[in-house]
Amino acid sequence: MVLPSSTKSDLLLVCVTLLAAVSWMFSKEAVLLMPPLLFMCLRFLLAGLILALVGQRQLRRMNRDQYWRSVQVGMVFGTAMSFWIMGLHYGNHVGEGAFITSLGVVLVPVMARLVFKEQPPLSTWLALPVAVCGLALLSLDGGFQAELGQLFFLASATIFALFFTLNTRAANNATITGAGGRITTRERVPALALTSVVLGTVGLVTGTASLLLEPWSPTFHSGELGLVIAAWVVASATLGTAARFFLQTYAQSLSMHSHGVVIMILEPMWTALLAAFWFGETMNATQLSGCAMIFLALLVNRWGAIRRVLKRWIDQRRAARA
Repeated sequence: MVLPSSTKSDLLLVCVTLLAAVSWMFSKEAVLLMPPLLFMCLRFLLAGLILALVGQRQLRRMNRDQYWRSVQVGMVFGTAMSFWIMGLHYGNHVGEGAFITSLGVVLVPVMARLVFKEQPPLSTWLALPVAVCGLALLSLDGGFQAELGQLFFLASATIFALFFTLNTRAANNATITGAGGRITTRERVPALALTSVVLGTVGLVTGTASLLLEPWSPTFHSGELGLVIAAWVVASATLGTAARFFLQTYAQSLSMHSHGVVIMILEPMWTALLAAFWFGETMNATQLSGCAMIFLALLVNRWGAIRRVLKRWIDQRRAARA
């Protein structure tokens, strides 16, 4: 049986969310053994190199403006990933961190409003108070007391929102009105080339921060432990980063009618389930309630897409019965 392209796209995107969740496990294992920023440097430089080899034709055709915009996106992403890995390093609950980080999706329209004066949809304003309630529940532990890891995750979610906005703009053509009303078109950056430059830039940003803040010598002189560290770095770079982004790009190219915008909210759920299995993590009732509120905020934020998916599914069911 030949599957429709939209179905293939949906199945691949489910795999993408699973790879993203597995990447959390690999990263947590790695930061238990080595400096977190150094790990991010090695992971993203290797992943960027792999994708650069795959997308070298696109890279050769890019102009200076496209490279510069890609580097800018990478610098923002690198900052976000620096906060994220520090949250993973200091955080006590991987699953909880995944739900906090997922708030970046809710904050995208808000960041677009603040930076580019875009008007957020009504669903964003409805989702924000729900998300704040979820965060409050996660921070309640004998009173309001946010952990250091939670603060890092929240900072990363805020910067991720800016990254998503910039990345979308770089990946699409844009019309710019200059002085005197002159209209010019800014050419989009090809997806694979954009991703490889962004990942490489993340490696450079986190590597610079690591060079300034972390000791490297113990990691590179760790003997047999070095093989274990190398294994986590390679697994994170190949499966958790390069394969994940490649599959996501390919899945999105298969169909304009994929349910991807809804499917991607599965990532924090997979991560929490894997963390329970991998690290034996548990959450009390308050933490579970907080995660549920954040997940509800994601659903509210993407209600327009969810409604279209449901309507399409109902129409297909009616057509099949007719």
